Amino acid sequence: MCLHEKSFDLLIKTGLGFEKIVASRIKEYDEKATVIPCPRNFKGLVLVKHGEHSVNELIDYIENNVVEADKIIPILAESVAEPQKIAETAAELSKKHIKSSESFAVRTTRRGRHGFTSIDVNIVVGDYVRRATGASVNLKHPDKIVLVEIIQDKAYISVLPGSFEYHKLSPGKKPIYGIFKRFSIIQMPYFGPKDAVRNMGRRIGREVQNFEVGELVIAPAGIVDAVQLAEFILSVEEGIRSRYEIQRRSYHRKTRKVPIRVQDIHQLVRDRADEVIIVFEPEGKYILDVADELEELILRSKKRVNLLFGSREGIPLGIYRFADLVIDIAPGITLSTDYAAAAGLIALATVLYNRLDRIESGAPGSGEGRKTLADNRDHS
Repeated sequence: MCLHEKSFDLLIKTGLGFEKIVASRIKEYDEKATVIPCPRNFKGLVLVKHGEHSVNELIDYIENNVVEADKIIPILAESVAEPQKIAETAAELSKKHIKSSESFAVRTTRRGRHGFTSIDVNIVVGDYVRRATGASVNLKHPDKIVLVEIIQDKAYISVLPGSFEYHKLSPGKKPIYGIFKRFSIIQMPYFGPKDAVRNMGRRIGREVQNFEVGELVIAPAGIVDAVQLAEFILSVEEGIRSRYEIQRRSYHRKTRKVPIRVQDIHQLVRDRADEVIIVFEPEGKYILDVADELEELILRSKKRVNLLFGSREGIPLGIYRFADLVIDIAPGITLSTDYAAAAGLIALATVLYNRLDRIESGAPGSGEGRKTLADNRDHS
């Protein structure tokens, strides 16, 4: 079959509200170009037909000068918006652009009302392209992407390199959230004006839920005001719940809600003396200077890891003697209470990430070992 003549050469995706700016910048460069912002009233899109400049010249100009253009999609073929017709057109197009030794995936975005879904199009087009090219399907990291952009009764089709997509998890990039399950965040409560307590609690709750840590223990030191403690606990729970609901709706994996517990910080340290205890305070060693010790404590041990964070008052000094490590993540900077736990977790993830492969492969550690870590307990 012959591919239909194209009405447009480019489909540009923009942020909402930037369509006319992109269109104007293109017209400044190519006065004879046909440029339609928000085609059929769909925002975030600009359709372009080249004028006095070639398509490649237009693409080069937009890439180098129009920062408001988020994605520049060359339209290689056009079809009526019917799955069968789209599949036939895509298959014919793919013969020229996809080798049998390559992999591909179909991505469809549908705008308007139709009697089919984007998934329906993906299935039909994928089958046609596979049979036409002999290529294999790889939905996560394909060599080529068959892109189908549907606007009402028209389908614009392109074949692009897999690098066109930005991956949250590209090959070799591993998720690290699994390590946080072994972490217990020990947070001293924040006390003060009621509004401040509630705001601080909500922020802390959202942050610990972000990382899906094993638990959050609210740990006051000695006798405290019961009303303020209750206010803080309720606001923490509110923050955890609100973030958990967002994760549950948006993640493509099962998520878990962080449990909240309460215990006096001195008793907690006494109860967990045989576990890993790490204090985050400015008096500690810089985190990069103890990377080997952290690898030994966290990656090469199966024990629960307790991470202690202070509030307006820091962690009691006596606890330093019972800690495996006292570390500082930002020398010279005092972190706010609501940011400390998140900053600590990010710092740990950054330090340990590249060491995960060595642990999983069973390579020998580079740290001093657990026995010599007892020497680190005496910081007095």
